[in-house]
Amino acid sequence: MPIRPFRISVPDDDIEDLHRRLDRTRWPSAFSGAGWEDGADALYLRELVRHWRHRYDWREREAALNRHEHRIADIDGVDIHFIHAKGQGPSPVPLLLLHGWPSSFVQMLSILPLLTEARDDGTPCFDVVAASLPGYPFTSFPDGPGMGFARMATLMTRLMVEELGYERFAARGTDQGGLVQRRIALATPERLIGLHRSGVTPFASPMPTDLSPAEVEYQRQAQEWAPRETLYARLQAQRPETLAPALSDSPVALASWFIEKFQRWGDTRAGVDAAFGRDRLLDNLSLHWFTGAGAASVRIYREAIRDLETPARVEVPTAIMVPLNDAVNPPAPREWAERSYNVARWTVMERGGHFPEWEAPDVVADDIRAFFAQFV
Repeated sequence: MPIRPFRISVPDDDIEDLHRRLDRTRWPSAFSGAGWEDGADALYLRELVRHWRHRYDWREREAALNRHEHRIADIDGVDIHFIHAKGQGPSPVPLLLLHGWPSSFVQMLSILPLLTEARDDGTPCFDVVAASLPGYPFTSFPDGPGMGFARMATLMTRLMVEELGYERFAARGTDQGGLVQRRIALATPERLIGLHRSGVTPFASPMPTDLSPAEVEYQRQAQEWAPRETLYARLQAQRPETLAPALSDSPVALASWFIEKFQRWGDTRAGVDAAFGRDRLLDNLSLHWFTGAGAASVRIYREAIRDLETPARVEVPTAIMVPLNDAVNPPAPREWAERSYNVARWTVMERGGHFPEWEAPDVVADDIRAFFAQFV
């Protein structure tokens, strides 16, 4: 089936249902002294829900989202949603952008014009394909086991090569998107011009025995961090079906589960709204709510532990950005990353956190353009 245009169109009944559920929220009793260190801040969450119900205009936001060129590709019965933003200069470089959890293609919207514009600085522009992973808004939801990162990598490669006709392409990813692109680099390195990603995992099995002093300190920090910051992942990997009904039935449960991650993982020194924008946060929440992706996306963690890769080094030239304000894990030293990647560019980000295309699109776009300039 050929690629087909797509427009977001949420039925009126679904919007009314959301409003009814928000109106009928059963809030927990107050608990003095609780704040973000205890989970989702109750005062912020209540204000966000009031905004969602009374000031946030979905139809207005839907129209803005539809200004982008949304497409759907059917690949072996799996619908893959993507935004296709064409480069404005000569010989644009094809670039696959992939998000992670609990985000969506919304993460990429601000960076698109910075990547497609033509500049006179010797850097390339890009034909950007901002794709949605399976289990996320408008891409098919897996209805059983088997949709791990390796399968996603195959689908995304086929989207770029077979459906869109790009024999080779650049790739940029964060979180799960970065893990999918790592699988592309290991399975079909000849398809990639280069890889651009944020951060690396601190985990390794077996742990190397020749760690540098910087790596020893990094692992010490990771051992302190992991029990505190990976609880959500352990739940989603081991017991996703316990959580799924709450995320499907209650928009406030969805908001609470998601927003705490944005606050903790983002560069929120000036506040959550300052980092992400309240309406843009609600765009992401609304898309997950209306499509049911809030529950579907957490199941990916279950698939991830069933689909462990064999340790291997990515030899594709790789640029790694290290956000200093990403609380998902401590900043890694370069030598740790070089164990897993052919690191050709290393950038420390003073601004931005776990969702850098959203938080600091200018910084990320400039780094992408500078890195891929060497290949054109």
